[in-house]
Amino acid sequence: MRGLVFHGPRDVRIEAVDDPAPRGPGEAVVRVTACAVCGSDLHVYRGSERGLDPGTVLGHEFVGVVEEVTAGAGLAPGLRVVAPFTTSCGDCFFCRRGLTARCERGELFGWVEEGRGLHGAQAERVRVPLAASTLVPIPDDVPDALALLAGDVLATGTFAAELGGVEEGSTVVVLGCGPVGLMAVAACQRRGADRVFAVDRVPERLTLAERFGAEPLDFDRLDPLEAVLEATAGRGADAVLEVVGSPEATRLAVDLVRPGGTLAAVGVHTEERFAFSPGEAYDKNLTYRAGRCPARRYLEPLLASLAADPAGLAAVWTHRMPLAEAAEAYAMFDSRRDGCIKVLLEP
Repeated sequence: MRGLVFHGPRDVRIEAVDDPAPRGPGEAVVRVTACAVCGSDLHVYRGSERGLDPGTVLGHEFVGVVEEVTAGAGLAPGLRVVAPFTTSCGDCFFCRRGLTARCERGELFGWVEEGRGLHGAQAERVRVPLAASTLVPIPDDVPDALALLAGDVLATGTFAAELGGVEEGSTVVVLGCGPVGLMAVAACQRRGADRVFAVDRVPERLTLAERFGAEPLDFDRLDPLEAVLEATAGRGADAVLEVVGSPEATRLAVDLVRPGGTLAAVGVHTEERFAFSPGEAYDKNLTYRAGRCPARRYLEPLLASLAADPAGLAAVWTHRMPLAEAAEAYAMFDSRRDGCIKVLLEP
């Protein structure tokens, strides 16, 4: 089969790779019908996140059709399914508490390090361990493009709003209007936030954030801190959702949040230290919450809400390309060329 293979920073190639095959009970092979390039893929692509073995098939966002199963998989061939970006057993200490992203047996799709791990789904087929507790059937009235959002960016945006304690009447700032940030804007609206400010510098992203209900703040044109303080009688936001994953974003988030507010960080951070001091956190009575989204926990309710796409979330897909052009998709997404917000790949 063909898959997108990592060779080093900014060196990804479509190549012939081995067809995946089940390795034990409870596994499935899924024929991928749609997959995507994620913002977290760019950390590896740019070389800021290290450890991935050259030769790894990339990708952790996918939907497809079950082709092959082993005993205990709990699924039938021909079933249309979506996966979260990590596998999970559904029964360990963490899974029972809803923290499926930290499953004791879980693996991240598209991450092989020192020969151990799980190849990814930017390919024609993908092997899925723990299939019964990882894969979720897609309702007939939910198209692939929407189900694909549910498996990662929509779940993560929803998680960010939950971590931030967003509720009816909240004033929220979303830092970063990439796909996760846009989904976080939509999630804040669903939770009844009074005002949602979206901070970015890319016009296309800000336009879409406004379409999803946010008040756009272009930080090349104005000072977000000044705008948020003015809107909140000098207090700051009740919650700041940081989805960028940079120390600069963290620093701004601390400045924007009010005393007693919450900073929710779901961006992937690779720096060694926090961009704020313990004293600053103490002086602001700051609540800092962070981590990888337990996407599996959100899949059923999100899929149930997506049939009619009432919020128009499919607009986040600005480009659809064949898998054969995946390397070009990475380059375009990385440079935000041609108004690229998110790319759907079709094997």
